[in-house]
Amino acid sequence: MATDDNNGMAKGMVIGFLAGSVVGAIIALLYAPKSGKELRREIKEKVGDLRDEVNDNLKTARTKAVDMINEGKRRSDQVVSDAKVKAEHLLDDADKLLSLARERAGDEASRVKAAFRAGTDAYKSDKPKNS
Repeated sequence: MATDDNNGMAKGMVIGFLAGSVVGAIIALLYAPKSGKELRREIKEKVGDLRDEVNDNLKTARTKAVDMINEGKRRSDQVVSDAKVKAEHLLDDADKLLSLARERAGDEASRVKAAFRAGTDAYKSDKPKNS
């Protein structure tokens, strides 16, 4: 959004500059004490100069716009790349935690089974035999 505001402001400034230049040049030429032939020649020169200046400003604006777009793309690519790396780290950490939980659950299950067997063996050995 801020970029749109900056672009709009830049366009307004360029248009204002151009309009001011044209009006100023015309007024200067009209109030100068010169013959019609000289006046027309100077108007042509000023128009040519203004045209060149406008073309230069447009080229500069285009170059800056392309640079801004490329910088935006580069930054967005970097953000996506960073997000992928972080996501991979999170997934690796989650896998490690899951493996650790499985390992601990397996160890605990082995202990419970061993305790159960010991209990049943103790019960069987303490149980009076009926013959």
